[in-house]
Amino acid sequence: MKKLLCPIFLLVTFFTYAQSNTEVYLGDLSTSNGKTTLTNLRNISKNPGYDNQPSFNGNSEILFARTRHDQTDIAQYSIESGGTSWVNDTPGGGEYSPLKIPGADAISAIRLDTTGLQRLYRYEMKSGTSQPILKDAKVGYHVWYSDTVLVHTILTENRMDLVVSNLKDNTSHTVQKNVGRALHKIPNTDLVSYIAKDETPWQVKSIHPTTGATALLTNLPQGVEDIAWLPDGQILVPFGDLIYTFLPESEGSPATISLSDLGELGTISRMAVSPDGNYLALVAEEHPGKIVQKQVDSYNAGDLDAFVNCYSENVLVAKFPNDTLYVGHERMRSNYNGLSPDNKQYDVEVVKRITIGNKVIDHEKVTNTNGTIVQMQIALYEVSNGTIDSMTFIFDQESPNPETIVQEQLDAYNNRDIEGFLETYTDDIELFNFPSQRRSKGKEEMRKGYGGYFESTPDLNCEIKNRMVIKNIVIDEEYITANGNNFSAVAIYEVSDGKIAKVTFLR
Repeated sequence: MKKLLCPIFLLVTFFTYAQSNTEVYLGDLSTSNGKTTLTNLRNISKNPGYDNQPSFNGNSEILFARTRHDQTDIAQYSIESGGTSWVNDTPGGGEYSPLKIPGADAISAIRLDTTGLQRLYRYEMKSGTSQPILKDAKVGYHVWYSDTVLVHTILTENRMDLVVSNLKDNTSHTVQKNVGRALHKIPNTDLVSYIAKDETPWQVKSIHPTTGATALLTNLPQGVEDIAWLPDGQILVPFGDLIYTFLPESEGSPATISLSDLGELGTISRMAVSPDGNYLALVAEEHPGKIVQKQVDSYNAGDLDAFVNCYSENVLVAKFPNDTLYVGHERMRSNYNGLSPDNKQYDVEVVKRITIGNKVIDHEKVTNTNGTIVQMQIALYEVSNGTIDSMTFIFDQESPNPETIVQEQLDAYNNRDIEGFLETYTDDIELFNFPSQRRSKGKEEMRKGYGGYFESTPDLNCEIKNRMVIKNIVIDEEYITANGNNFSAVAIYEVSDGKIAKVTFLR
């Protein structure tokens, strides 16, 4: 059994169908010498609003939920023709989580009526007519084990429970309390996988719907809600702009598929693999950089409403690292009350931008109407569900250049020179996960962590993709190679008296 534990925190959506701006993408999968690659990623929904929950109808068609006319219906995309058609048009409600029903020219989907009633329905492909499958059950998510056996979740108080229903003899029984939304038939087995949330970390388990036998397959990184399976038994786990791939029984490090080179995508929320393993459909939110740029453009246009609406209702505005300035829309409107097209005092220009996961770091130049620079600042934004949840500022002031010592520690890191590396830090150096979760304090703790890592990682290398320098702070966007894998990170170095006194990591 493989334990996959990663130090990252993702925001979790709990069995609600959030109407954020999401898109469905399709990519080509291939596996060679045990390594899986994803290419030719393209947007197949291209639709403002909610496009989500893809599943494959055979190997050449994709079903997904799509917004039109202020409701969500079921769409079907043809890989061969590139065209999209509609399966249904249900007034007074919307459909979610469409799946092909085995052995029938029909699909199943969750119908959420405008009255709040939520039920599982069957839809005929040719006529679009529908009828309920489970009349009295408030189904959250489902997967077909056979044409008569359904594995699904039931909404119960503040959780979901896993239920197996036999439609032939009209029986149902609960097999696990407190589970996630990802239900999948495991290829080439008689098993269904699900995510158990009754322990931390969350676990991927399997169940045999006929015998009821369950087994633990792997642990998940914190907050991960979705997985997918390849035909060869590999599991796919989305994590920021990466997808981990591994066999659950493997003890080695997982391989990674990086999406950063395939286009500007936000957080991945859903995945589906075609039965033949040739295609991956995934759902991603609007890229955080686009959302942040929208608020910059709204500010520069003097559009107060558009500017404020780029932020969540309870947005947190702070001074780095976590000194709260104010919270919420009302206070933000008060602070920017004079913003209008005819009464605008400043313009903001983004000099440099770093995007890491759901975080965007902008080096910004603020000028007055005469074009004079009045302020240089760093703004660190956290984005989720299509809006900015927090904005943290670092303001400029005169300070000795801190870049020299940061570059020295980078050179020592790449040379795996532990003594030279530690020499660049203060004796009481502190390492944090953003914004203020302390990882370690003091050189000796760093020596324990980095010493063995340097010795065991001969290919270790850190390449700086972007660097910002302001005040006594250096912010590096780093591309790291370690043990044959690559990943991106951001490090915020704070320098005091010529040494690095504090480092804050973002992933």
